This record gives sequence, C-alpha cells and structure tokens, in this order.
Amino acid sequence: MRFDAYDTGGFFDEMFDAEGKPRPGYALLARKLAEQSVEELARRQAAAESALMNIGATFNVYGHEAGTEKIMPFDIVPRIVPADEWAKAEKGLKQRITALNLFVNDIYNDQKILKDGVVPADIVLSAASFLKPCIGLKPPKGIWTHVVGTDLVRDRDGLFYVLEDNLRTPSGVSYVLENRQVMKRTFPQVFEASRVHPVDIYPSRLLEMLQHVRTGSGTGQPNVVVLTPGPFNSAYFEHSFLAQQMGIELVEGRDLVVRDGYVHMRTTRGFQRVDVIYRRIDDSFLDPETFRPDSMLGVPGLMDVYRAGRVTLANAPGTGVADDKVIYAYVPKMVKYYLGEDAILPNVPTFVCFDDKERAHVLANLDKMVVKAANESGGYGMLMGPQASQAERDAFGDLIRKNPRNYIAQPLLGLSRVPTIIDGALEGRHVDLRPYILYGEDIFVLPGGLTRVALKKGSFVVNSSQGGGSKDTWVLRG
Repeated sequence: MRFDAYDTGGFFDEMFDAEGKPRPGYALLARKLAEQSVEELARRQAAAESALMNIGATFNVYGHEAGTEKIMPFDIVPRIVPADEWAKAEKGLKQRITALNLFVNDIYNDQKILKDGVVPADIVLSAASFLKPCIGLKPPKGIWTHVVGTDLVRDRDGLFYVLEDNLRTPSGVSYVLENRQVMKRTFPQVFEASRVHPVDIYPSRLLEMLQHVRTGSGTGQPNVVVLTPGPFNSAYFEHSFLAQQMGIELVEGRDLVVRDGYVHMRTTRGFQRVDVIYRRIDDSFLDPETFRPDSMLGVPGLMDVYRAGRVTLANAPGTGVADDKVIYAYVPKMVKYYLGEDAILPNVPTFVCFDDKERAHVLANLDKMVVKAANESGGYGMLMGPQASQAERDAFGDLIRKNPRNYIAQPLLGLSRVPTIIDGALEGRHVDLRPYILYGEDIFVLPGGLTRVALKKGSFVVNSSQGGGSKDTWVLRG
C-alpha cells in the first residue's frame, strides 16, 4: 500500500516529516507497509481484531445498542517514539508526579501552598473531589499517587504537552499489554529489528510497588488484592487481567470485611488478612460509613482501618482533587513551588473561567476554544468550539456564566496524527498518549503507554466512549 496519496494535512505527522520522508525509527515500518497489498493489510488487521476478541480484551459500553461488550477498536499501524524524545518525556513525568504527590499531601495536611497563595484556596476547597474525611491522612511511606496516567499530546510544533492527569483509577494499561502481544505477531520482523522497549514488565513492577507501600505492621509477604466494582464495570477486563498477571486475588466489596481492626478477605478456608488494596472503585463508593451511605460496592469501616495505618489503599483516597481540570492549570506552579524547578513538560495553555478577565476572553472566543467541565472525563461535558454550532456555543456560554468555577477553556490543538487503516487506505488520524507511572520505592514510567486514536475523520476526540481506538506504542532503545 503506497503512501503516494498520503496527506499530512498540515499537522505534525508522527511517521512523516513535512517533506514526506519517514521520521527517525519509521523507515523500516514505512517500507514494510508500502510493500503490503490492500488485501494483506486488511487480513492482518482482521487477524489482530480477532485475536483481541479471543483474548477477551473488551470493555463494557453502557447503553450501547449492540450489546454491552466490545473490543476497543485497534489499528495495526504502530506509533513510534524515538529514544531521545522519550527520555525527556519520562523525566518530565517523574517531575510532575513528584510535585503532584507533594501537593495532595500538602492540601490534606498543612495546606502551605494555599496559605502562600500559589493556588487559590477557594478553588481547592470547593473542588468536588476534595474530600474532607481525608484531611490529616498520612499514607504509608508518604505516597498518595501510586498509579498515574498522564495524557500527553503533540501540537503542530511537535512538542509534547500535558493535557490532563489521572490520579484516581487510571485505566487502559491492559490494552497496552495486549496490543503489544498482538503486534509482535502482526509485524514480527519489523518489531524485532526496531529494538523496542518491552512493556510486559508492567504487572511485576505494579506488584513490587504495591508490596513496597504496605503498612509498617505485619511480617512476611504482604497480601495484596485488586478491588473491583464487578463484571458490569467498563474496565472489568483490566481488573481481572491485572490480578491474574500479578497472581493475586480479584475481590469485590462483599468479599472483604473489617474485623478485629483489620481488613480480611473471605476465603473457603476462613478469613485471611489483607495488607494492600489496589482499588479500582471511586472514592465515594469505598466505605459507606465514611462516604456514600448507599454504596453497595465498598467495605463498611474500611476508612477507619486505613486511618489507623493497618491497610494500604492505592491510590490513596482524595487523590482525585488533582484530577480537577481547574487545579490542573496550576501544576506548573506546583512544580516550581515544591521542587524549585520549571516544568519540563508544559501544560496546554489554559483559561480558568472563575477569573473574570479570563472568562470574558473565553466567552468572546468560544468558536476557537475547547471548553471542559472540571470533573468530567471520557470526552463528556466538553464543547469543541470550532466544530460546534452557534446554538451549542450559546448553551455552553450560559453554563459557564452560571457556574464559572466548573469550567476551563483551551485553544484547540492540532493534535499530531499517525497513518491509520481506514476503509482499505492509510489516512492520518489524530492521537494522544497516556503513559503509566508507578510511584513506589522509585518512580517507574512504562516505556510507551496507550496511544488513543480518533478514528472519525476530522475528530480530535480520542476516547473509546466517543468512538476512538488504540495503537501500540513503540519506544525505541537508545
């Protein structure tokens, strides 16, 4: 399939430079793709999709007409990141997660950053994800943000920018691991020759981190479990997959009980003490005695055990405050405040609508802006101003005026593109990148991450809930 008609569309293309030449690391892949017939590429694509379905790499789609379970659309043309570019991104991610962990710890304890006026106190304290029951908490080893998924994008300048941080229960890493297994069989010779960093070390690194952050009490190997809401959750495949890969138990709230001041798991041999819970349920459902009394997913009394230092929760409750998209705007200032350094990875330029001057600018330029609600995710609660109708922009303008604290706005970035198989042809589609960061004895960044791709022509929304798919991400060795 030749690239003669391939058009970069004026965007930064991950595979080709402005002159149409393959970028570093892409020459062999570009040549291999060019040698393939349309029929052969279609066969490889179908085989990859079939393999993912057979593996069971699916997610649930609430309210989807075709049923509740489907595979995330997968494209066999990988995204390649050169070693030098990854080295900078990795360094920037470690810096960012260090600062975010210090921020979360600070606001639930001394609140120095608020007293010094670096981040407005009323913004933090009014955040829906700021949890008063977490004030005064001291997680084991001072780590709150054990697992983080930070979304990166490239603009037309080719530089990486941080789009948002996900510090509660970031999902998607199972697709990174399964996509890689499929790609090794799809283009084995190209993969082998490209000297790609492995990703299959993630489950062992995750388990090492979880074991490291156990509480001080107890001897021997800590008992670690994955807490899931159950099989109807959209990410249930990932919960079960990670538990299986780590060789630990997958449990629901009903499998756990607080007794004698500790958390125990019900087993066929009686109760077994639990030391570390990798929880994949939201804060508000963790403990009906502390948060939502109607929660049927959590464990009554869990937070009392946690406060007493007798169980570790990863991620720590309360970390979601740093997911707030308004607070995101202040992360570069957090880096400077806590670390005395400039942020290596810049934020996307962001206007906070609670500020009168910035709100006026946003309202006057809605046709050029992407507007986001502070605590929405998955592509919901968002206005793509340049692609919206005037009526849609007017409606969002009213929402901003009614609740300015709840909205930020950013210019529409020209997200980079990667060649993608569309109806038998290779066309450029916009992508982002979610690397996964583990904070334990050290900070580990999985080489690569989940490249999400907007499969709809012209779309900048990459979320699977909005029709997006994924690609394998190859980080090359130096």
